[in-house]
Parts: sequence; C-alpha cells; structure tokens
Amino acid sequence: MTDAITPVLTKRWSSPGSWTLKTYTQLEGYTALRTALAAKPEQLIELVKAAGLRGRGGAGFPTGMKWGFIPQAKPGDTSGPGLKPKYLVINADEGEPGTCKDIPLMMADPHSLIEGAIITSYAIRANFCAIYVRGEALHCIRRLHHAVNEAREAGYLGKNILGSGFDLEIVVHAGAGAYICGEETALLDSLEGRRGQPRLKPPFPATSGLYGCPTVVNNVETIASVPFIVNGGSDWFRSMGREKSPGPKIFSLSGHIERPGQYEVPMGTTLRQLLELAGGMKGGIPLKFWTPGGSSTPLLTADHMDVPLDFEGAAEAGTMLGTTAIQVFNETVSVPWAVMKWTEFYKHESCGKCTPCREGTFWLEKVLHRMVGGEGTVEDIDTLLDVCDNIFGRSFCALADGAVSPITSGIKYFRQEFLDLCTDQTVTDREVAADSALAGAAR
Repeated sequence: MTDAITPVLTKRWSSPGSWTLKTYTQLEGYTALRTALAAKPEQLIELVKAAGLRGRGGAGFPTGMKWGFIPQAKPGDTSGPGLKPKYLVINADEGEPGTCKDIPLMMADPHSLIEGAIITSYAIRANFCAIYVRGEALHCIRRLHHAVNEAREAGYLGKNILGSGFDLEIVVHAGAGAYICGEETALLDSLEGRRGQPRLKPPFPATSGLYGCPTVVNNVETIASVPFIVNGGSDWFRSMGREKSPGPKIFSLSGHIERPGQYEVPMGTTLRQLLELAGGMKGGIPLKFWTPGGSSTPLLTADHMDVPLDFEGAAEAGTMLGTTAIQVFNETVSVPWAVMKWTEFYKHESCGKCTPCREGTFWLEKVLHRMVGGEGTVEDIDTLLDVCDNIFGRSFCALADGAVSPITSGIKYFRQEFLDLCTDQTVTDREVAADSALAGAAR
C-alpha cells in the first residue's frame, strides 16, 4: 500500500496555511497555469482526454470529451452556438449523504480549484466561471472568496491573465441548501435565479446551459485534478489507478471505523485496503454492509470487500462508484432502519417536479415507517419494490433513481430482515393460503 498513500490532490492539506496563495505558490502552485497558457486550448483538451480523467462527481463521464462537446466558432460563422459566450460552472453543492470530499478540498487547498478552473476555462474558451457552493458551508465560501481575491490581486484572474490576452472572472455563488441542486441542470436554474429543478434533456448543457449558452459543468475534484495533469502529463496520471479509470481519488470514509476521514488512493483500491488505512472496524465488530458512493448507490455487503473501487469494478458488482462516500455499518445496525432514514432524506429533498419521485418517495417513507414500527406485512415488501420500479428511470433526473437504490439493494441482500419485521399473523395467513393452493393442485 506504499504507492496507494502517495498524496497528489491532498499533498498540500497538512502544510501550514495551505489555503493561502503564499503556501500554494511555494508548492508548485500556478506553474501549471503558465504551461497551459503557452499551449493552444485544443491541446489542453487532448491532454485531458489522453489522461483519461473521468468526472469525480459520480457519473464518471470522460472530462476531456465533455470539454470537446462545447461548440466553438469557425471562420466565416455569422451565427450559431459557437459564437455564444461559453461558461464553466463548478458543482460544489456537496449534499450526498456521506459525501465530504469537496468541502475539505476547498477548505485546505482552494487555489488548486481556482487554478484548475482557469485552465479549464481557457481550454473551452470561457471568460466566466461560477463556483456553486452549498449554502451551509459558510467557512468554505469565505475561504473561496479570499482565494479568488488573492488570485485576482496576483494577476491570475481578470483581464489579460499573465499577459496571455485571456480574460476570466470567477464568481463564488452560495446555494440555498437544496439537494436537488447537485443535479447539473437544477444547479443551472438556481444560478439563473429560478427555483432549482431539473431540466428536460435534450438540449444538454454543452449547447444550451447557463443562460442558454454552451456550458461545462464539472465537479470540484475533477477540476482540481487538472493542474496536476498539466504538470505531470497524461502518462504520469495513467500510472495510477486502472486502465479505464486512471488517476488518484479521494474516498470519504465514515461510520463504524477507527479513523474516519478522507483517504486519497488510486482508483481501483478495495474496501479491504481502505479499512487497513483507516484502522479497521471500530471495536472489532464485523462489517455488515456499506455504501461505495453515498446512499444513492446500491449498498454492498462483507462479501464485496475485494471489489475494485473504480467505475467498472463497481458496475460489475451491481452498484456505482458515485461520489466515493463509503459509509461503513457493523452488525449492530438494522438494514431496514438505515434504509428508512435514507428514504426520509430523499422524500424531504424531492423537488416535486415529477410525479414518480414526489409521490413515490412519500409512499416509500410511509411503508418503511410502518415496517420498522413492527406493523409491516409481507405484501409491503412487494409494494416497496413495485413503487421503486415505477420511480426508476421514469423521473426527470437521476436523483430519483438514487432514492430507490438503498431499498432495492437492501431487500436484495437482506430480505430476511424485512420479513422479520412483518407480523406473524400475516406470514401465517400467506403460508396457509399457499399450502391450500398446493393441496388443491395435488388433488
């Protein structure tokens, strides 16, 4: 595990005053920006494509490909999306239960995000960037404001950055604490001053994003990785992680472990290896279940401790890498109870725009409350799965899909725990009915 703990994204976090421009520039800060401004925008896009950087916000979409979707003006164009202003929007609305990687990154090393934003904006030819931060993270917002001001005073932002002729302004925008604004199109609506609700796609943000103009929306960790790629090169970046999911990744470990926190390791690291770094299970009580990427990803069990935690490995195990928010639960925790608490969150945070999510999460919460209260029936399990089926893939955005993941996976792996909550009389009645049907068939 020696190579696994070599810091990249987190290497400045423990330095005194790591959030200041002085410390950042002492530790190679803004050297990547000078290199990037000496190159052509197309070269930077190709570099990121070659590095294989994939979105760190959960979806895992190839970053360079997303940048390449932005339409650019061609000689002779008199109209079209290529002539519209381009925008970069950074999704820092970290609201997934269990996820806590972006806020520590912005607190400890905000200039890595700003430098990455400048390089990205130059690559896609954007002159305006918005960092959309979760409104409750007041200390983080203040630190970002300070870092932006430092960068502007040093000539890294504003007009004619470092004499390159490139102009850029960065605005730090505080959200209003809505989980739905973690969805990129709801975030764009919120930025425009409207209620945060997902948009119907297509059109996609690449052609019709902020103010109807071409827009790239990327996660904090994704953008903060860019300066390291510019300095280190694509081969260096690919030397970490796995072939289809290269590079380092910050994992947020919480729950029943000895040392919860942020752990930066190469993509493809397993839970077993991460638990070794985190000191193992708290009190020695065995692992029961865990989430690989927050509560919106299908949960896994102790049998999955050696699953490679990258996009392909998680998919093969029937789950998603998500935001790499690993919540670890020991054998003292009731799965139906945990699923109920997550469902309460999703019901509360549903934006209400589409019926499947608005009504579905309401009824899921009601049924789970009844079951956990000891008044459930065997039919309730089928009802839960039926409601989940009517939500999944039938809503405006993927956040509704995430709401059903803990329920379907919980029943898949721990069905008996849900059955144990059902009243004995109901189980007996079903067994009697089944026995009668079998007897009739035999006659």
